[in-house]
Amino acid sequence: MRIPAAWVRRNAVGSRRYATAASRVPQTVIEKVVQRYAVDLPPNKTVKAGDYVMIRPEHVMTHDNTGPVISKFKSIGATRVHNPKQLVFTLDHDVQNKSSKNLAKYASIEAFARQHGIDFYPAGRGIGHQVLVEEGYAFPHTLTVASDSHSNMYGGIGCVGTPIVRTDAAALWATGKTWWQVPRMIKVELKGKLAPGVSGKDVIVALCGYFNKDEVLNGAIEFTGDGISALSVDERLTIANMTTEWGALAGVFPVDDVTLDWYEHALKRLEFRTFSTPALSASIPPPPEHPRINRARLDALRANNIRSDPDATYASHLVLDLSTLVPHVSGPNSVKVSNPLPVLESKRIPIQKAYLLSCTNARASDIAAAAEVLKGHKVAPGVEFYVAAASSEVQQDAEKRGDWETLIAAGAKPLPAGCGPCIGLGVGLLQEGETGISATNRNYKGRMGHPNAQAYLASPAVVAASAIKGYIAGPDALNPDSLPAGAPQFSIATPTQEATAFSPVVEAEEPVLPGFPSTFAGPLLFAPQDNLNTDALYPGKYTYQDDITLARQAEVVMENYDPSFAALVASIRKEQEQPGSPASDIKQGVILVSGYNFGTGSSREQAATALKAAGVPLVIAGSFGDIFKRNAINNGLVCIESPELVADLTNEYAKDGKRGAGGKDSELTVNKGHVVDVKVVEGRVEVRWPSGETRMYKVGRVGASVQELWICGGLEGYVLKSIKESNAA
Repeated sequence: MRIPAAWVRRNAVGSRRYATAASRVPQTVIEKVVQRYAVDLPPNKTVKAGDYVMIRPEHVMTHDNTGPVISKFKSIGATRVHNPKQLVFTLDHDVQNKSSKNLAKYASIEAFARQHGIDFYPAGRGIGHQVLVEEGYAFPHTLTVASDSHSNMYGGIGCVGTPIVRTDAAALWATGKTWWQVPRMIKVELKGKLAPGVSGKDVIVALCGYFNKDEVLNGAIEFTGDGISALSVDERLTIANMTTEWGALAGVFPVDDVTLDWYEHALKRLEFRTFSTPALSASIPPPPEHPRINRARLDALRANNIRSDPDATYASHLVLDLSTLVPHVSGPNSVKVSNPLPVLESKRIPIQKAYLLSCTNARASDIAAAAEVLKGHKVAPGVEFYVAAASSEVQQDAEKRGDWETLIAAGAKPLPAGCGPCIGLGVGLLQEGETGISATNRNYKGRMGHPNAQAYLASPAVVAASAIKGYIAGPDALNPDSLPAGAPQFSIATPTQEATAFSPVVEAEEPVLPGFPSTFAGPLLFAPQDNLNTDALYPGKYTYQDDITLARQAEVVMENYDPSFAALVASIRKEQEQPGSPASDIKQGVILVSGYNFGTGSSREQAATALKAAGVPLVIAGSFGDIFKRNAINNGLVCIESPELVADLTNEYAKDGKRGAGGKDSELTVNKGHVVDVKVVEGRVEVRWPSGETRMYKVGRVGASVQELWICGGLEGYVLKSIKESNAA
């Protein structure tokens, strides 16, 4: 990757100039959309998977993390937002927090929005992702990004939604652009039709559980198949939302009649938005046209619907027969473990809390499904059932239909429209030893409360049924005889040689830029764990403490994985500070090695900055979650992939030779005295084992673009440098 130097604003953007691609090169629909939003491309360049491109997305959303983005924006020397209409602020995460500190934070975000003419949605309007869909910021065949990992959700209406991180957001505010590597393309074919009582949530829970070997990791999913036409837009939004947990960077459904009919309904709703009753519409002038959801835009979408080329290339092809699926439950504490509901129901697993909320399953149809189950029942003694609509509009719809009243009458505890317990904020969190079932998207250990709690994920109907029965169970109306027998039918096609998953090309020669270390060196610590997620690396309860220092981040790093990790690293770093300075081109620190999909989970950049602040300048893993890798690159933390080293350490030190249960001595972090030299530009890792043996491992080189970001202290420093260079020109 080489990031162009000219990142600064040249002039205001009027109409978008889309890059054009040579028609002879087949593309997927996702690649075609990215082509539209790619800028500064060479002439006749066709965007394909694996390309590093500069993108100017339609919109960029930030939420409660807008505060830190404002700080970054100011610190890089920017004084004016490049394109205010590109930005959207939605306050949704910590909306239960009425402390003076949080209210002041919210007020400062609103003030910044008013000062710069940025669209702003206050606390209580709803979860940002839902708002972006309702208000048309996420729209079919556009590219919209958000500083939140669940921007994948926009794919439910045919929008390429993908996450960025806070530093990217600041760069976008200042320049209108950021860098992106186009993911590998994956086709997921949904065949057949769901049986009664089986929902979109069951589809994605099953996909996460049955395809749980990183089949879609860091990929862009295109959903196809005859089963899609029977899925509602709400179900598609649920499925696309949880492609994040599945490991993908985007999950896009086709724009079909279901999508277009949904927008027709949305258009009619907007037409009556300003009238107390539809009858009044004939007596007064029509309301102003919505700036994003309007007749002209919808007609243009119908006339210019785009699809993948028949000969487009995919890295893999996954198939799920929907007609063979029964309701599924995810967990405990992992989306990669899912079980058919009948299996768990037979175990009568008691619960203490149930949740119907989040951007995944808190839309009107979800609330209606739960209300249907709850009619005539009460929440079981000893169970707390928390509900929050995805947005204020959703809650109004549910109230008009009587569904909201049904939930409250049954004993559900209402919360304001927002994220709340899903992110581990506010009331109703899981306590030590408790078990909860939730219609949310994540059940990582410690995310929704205490690390020693158990969390399961299920559909709204199953959550509601469990709440009234007191144990994980399905609704009484669910007829077992109507459900398919046997295991779900799924398959994966072996990719051809021409369609293998993208892997970056390693250049033959890569110079060392002045100021970049030739070697990263230090003791090696091994965390024998795959899917070490961002909640494990940096607990969610600290994420929105905007004034937390780097020193404090270092003290809590890896707290949810190994509470002793921070102290161990601190003691090693203290020893390294003894007299005897290393050569100037050697960067000393603690080298952390872990398994596959390291850093999966949310978009919180503190997962990277906390490691760096603790004294870990470089992480080696089998593979990385793409959002974490992006955060790391943007903040000067080097990431290296070495499956061979991970395999050797696993065989030698992991309990039973497998990652996931700690070391052979039951330690979560293995520290056996290995010393490592990482020659990042040469593409070589040298590990000196306790026996005295030195083993060499070949790895990918660190390119000039990543070196430049590291030298500048990260993307923030790089943009500052670019602004200064532009001002001096």
